[in-house]
Amino acid sequence: MAEKGVPSEVETLLTAGREMAHVATSHDDRPHVAPIWYYYEDETIEFVTGGRKLENIRENPRVSLSIEKSENGHGQWHVVLFGTAEVITDEDELWAGRTRLFQRYRGRDPTLEEDGEPPEALVRVDIASTVYG
Repeated sequence: MAEKGVPSEVETLLTAGREMAHVATSHDDRPHVAPIWYYYEDETIEFVTGGRKLENIRENPRVSLSIEKSENGHGQWHVVLFGTAEVITDEDELWAGRTRLFQRYRGRDPTLEEDGEPPEALVRVDIASTVYG
């Protein structure tokens, strides 16, 4: 059963490790799922993106995200989040979001020389409900 918002025990799971998320978007009733790096804070998920995911979100901002920790093929926990996405194209906010992601997953700030230009947009998802186990 889905819970409103994000329970505190789920917040702990979302911030403790470096698991990848899979974001599901939809266009014309055709689902699209893709792996992403994510940053969680205050019932909000952020990620940077371009391409098909961004096109779909611009048309339909309702998204879901699936995050799982597993070891040797055995799931230890899983979380599914449902929410509404906001596309942010401001360069300063995009760079700040990208920096948060790089700090989380690489332990350093991004650089243009090593990491290239950032994707087209920062996406901020306001989490409405959560399913976990």
